[in-house]
Amino acid sequence: MNDHEQQQQPAPRRGKVLEALARAERKVFTRPAPKSANAQVNFLLTRVKGSAKALAERLGASTRTIERYRAGKLTTPQKRLRAALVEETESEWQPQVRARAREQAATSSGMMVDVTAYFGFTGKGSSDDGRERQITTAISPTYAKQILELQEAGATEEELHPIVAEAITESYFTEWGTRAAGLRADFTHVQSIEFRF
Repeated sequence: MNDHEQQQQPAPRRGKVLEALARAERKVFTRPAPKSANAQVNFLLTRVKGSAKALAERLGASTRTIERYRAGKLTTPQKRLRAALVEETESEWQPQVRARAREQAATSSGMMVDVTAYFGFTGKGSSDDGRERQITTAISPTYAKQILELQEAGATEEELHPIVAEAITESYFTEWGTRAAGLRADFTHVQSIEFRF
């Protein structure tokens, strides 16, 4: 078994809402994140105080593999390691820029969401049958704060769906409480979702 094959279990894949939140953060970067495997490894090593072992555990790779990328002896990671390097690099890149965007969304500007999913409804007097909808709407700072706090706390996709559905219900279906009182919308079968700070 070579260094590339000696890997731990791959991390579970994030769901569409979590991926969309991560993409929204990447869009606020003011400088591009490192692209080459060598540059990504060297950047991530600064985040783990130079410990190749800690980085190897984080990426699901061997310590020897990390050392070889650090030294430039390896340059083209396999698909799983390449994805882990990109994800980890982007999650650590420009933390102050990301924090500013998140703070602004949670306190003043909120977020925008573009979603295509199946929406079902419950509520008194609701005549809207569930169906697939494509919706673009604002999310209030209150809901943006809740969504971002849940994401930061490590919430699962299933834990995020109800709060995102509430946020969409508030702005799109009940128009900030001005109509359809008591309506509750849930969404499933998410085809696509994008957030914007």
